[in-house]
Amino acid sequence: MKLSHGGLALEIVVPVFNEESVLEKSIRKLANYLKLEMPATWRITIADNASTDNTPVIATRLAQVIPNVVYRRLDMKGRGHALRDAWSSSDAEVLAYVDVDLSTDLAALPPLVAPLLSGHSDISIGTRLGRSSRVSRGPKREFISRSYNLLLKRTMQVRFSDAQCGFKAVRADVAKTLLPHVEDNGWFFDTELLIIAERSGLRIHEIPVDWVDDPDSRVDIKQTAIDDIRGLVRVAGSLVKGSVPVQAIYAELGRRPIVPQSRPSFFGQVIRFGMVGGVSTVAFALLFLLFQGPLGAQQANFFALLLTAIGNTAANRRFTFGINGPERLFTQQFQGLVVFALAWSITSSSLLALHAIAPNSSSTMELVTLTGANVLATLMRFVLLRVWVFRVRKAEAAARRMSSSVKVARVA
Repeated sequence: MKLSHGGLALEIVVPVFNEESVLEKSIRKLANYLKLEMPATWRITIADNASTDNTPVIATRLAQVIPNVVYRRLDMKGRGHALRDAWSSSDAEVLAYVDVDLSTDLAALPPLVAPLLSGHSDISIGTRLGRSSRVSRGPKREFISRSYNLLLKRTMQVRFSDAQCGFKAVRADVAKTLLPHVEDNGWFFDTELLIIAERSGLRIHEIPVDWVDDPDSRVDIKQTAIDDIRGLVRVAGSLVKGSVPVQAIYAELGRRPIVPQSRPSFFGQVIRFGMVGGVSTVAFALLFLLFQGPLGAQQANFFALLLTAIGNTAANRRFTFGINGPERLFTQQFQGLVVFALAWSITSSSLLALHAIAPNSSSTMELVTLTGANVLATLMRFVLLRVWVFRVRKAEAAARRMSSSVKVARVA
């Protein structure tokens, strides 16, 4: 691991709040590991966010007796605030942080920062949900963690697997660009940073980690979950409104030029839409039969159609219409839900009509009716997706014509 220029290679921030019981042991362990195993220059920063116990006294003494350890005192509570303050003031090339309990095995630290020091990646995160990760924690926290990350993937369509592992690193130039757009100063700070980074086309590197749960953790799980959901709603709204300049960040830091994606021909779109629609129809039928018993026909129709509509919009965006970049992602998903509402009105109306004509109709008849209504709704979806949701805008069409002209000129 070599620096691209002289100076400090790595700064590891350890955010703390009232950690007098574990602080000294953890900092000494981390410093000893770095001294023996980290070939690049490093510094440890204890970022104390408003501790009220003996943490400041212990941290001050550690900074005095251990080389390359410094102490920063903040009067405002919040892990995100501590990381923002320390990272913004750092002169290191790569910025990282680890939880003070060192739940993550430090052997993962060199592979965490290596792709950033080499310039291969922009952000690096440890994941407890990888196939080769070895994790020891209670079933309650395991369920909450997996549920949160599943919710994150389904609602925000992110690819990274573990947003909450306290073991992350980022290139300093990337942090400088992203931090002004991250609003949260608490536990949601990590998730918001990663969402903006991925939507901006940055490369996020994941490494599986060995992780042992801290039984003394004082995280308020319920309040953290509420704050995280609020954060997801806020970030989604910001992305839809365009207040986060993902395209500008992509242009500055992205690894590929922003060029229009080539789309399939109209005939190709019809074939691909039909394939996606076929899979969606089968999925809808299975979900409807699954939900029908406990929920009833109308509610089962709604939830089955909602779930398939989200997947259908994402599949058509990428597969049918050839759109892969982050531009207008959330706007298009919202428009897709509007199309879903129209499709749902068609299918629910068909059920109402069936029940008015045959009040005692069987489940099979309900399914047949809904399947027919879905065929009509599918045709409507294709038209609306093509001419509204995923339409080719004038600027994009002009760029494609220019690109085609350049190709023709090169051939000539």
